[in-house]
Amino acid sequence: MQSAPSRPEESRKDRKVAVVSGGSRGLGRVLVERLLGDGWTVATFSRSANDFIAEKADHTPDVFHWEAADLNEPQSMRSFSRGVSRRFGRVDLLVNNAGVLHQELFLTTAAKQIDTLVTNNLLAPIMLTQACARLMTRHGGGTIINISSINAIRGYRGVSVYAAAKAGLDGFSRSLARELGAFNIRVNSIIPGFFESDMTAEVTDDNREKIQHRTPLGRLGTVDEIADAVLFLTSPRAHFVTGQSLVIDGGITC
Repeated sequence: MQSAPSRPEESRKDRKVAVVSGGSRGLGRVLVERLLGDGWTVATFSRSANDFIAEKADHTPDVFHWEAADLNEPQSMRSFSRGVSRRFGRVDLLVNNAGVLHQELFLTTAAKQIDTLVTNNLLAPIMLTQACARLMTRHGGGTIINISSINAIRGYRGVSVYAAAKAGLDGFSRSLARELGAFNIRVNSIIPGFFESDMTAEVTDDNREKIQHRTPLGRLGTVDEIADAVLFLTSPRAHFVTGQSLVIDGGITC
């Protein structure tokens, strides 16, 4: 006698929960789509909704959660995490993807802009990580992936504060990996090079050519190539990988 097929409610309950910051566009949007396709339940936030968010909320309401939240208001990270906990009861994966880039020479950068860059790129991810890590400890562990930048390991003019915040995120990742390993929580960072995104959309043709010339593989990366690296670190193939910074840059920093 065949057993009765599992009910949809049961299969949804078994799905692991991923939190992706900044999931409305760019790399975050690709990660939301691919994680949903791989069978995850996904929660994300952005400052405002768009057509992509509306579509996911309409078509996959049982396994998708969105709230408005702003990195520039770090306390909203805790509010968002509480909403995820109330709805899904757990977090198994956190991808700190959202960030803000501002290019300006350091000597002319206003104090308010410095504060904004550090808050958005370092303080808010730390606050979100703490809230999600506490949930992970209640359910046997999890995975945390912080999206850094090659600016953290190679100096470029006009992005010193952004680079400092991203370098801080890398240091945070390594120390946290040592601290949370006892809870079966792995922490790694991805360091993307130049890839096609909103942040590189305004790069001039001349600068784009220079970047491609300096890159051993002779081109910019794609958002899917960065997403591939993130998904590798979430997979069983990476279960013994923690405290590492994986550079995906076509060789430009080698």
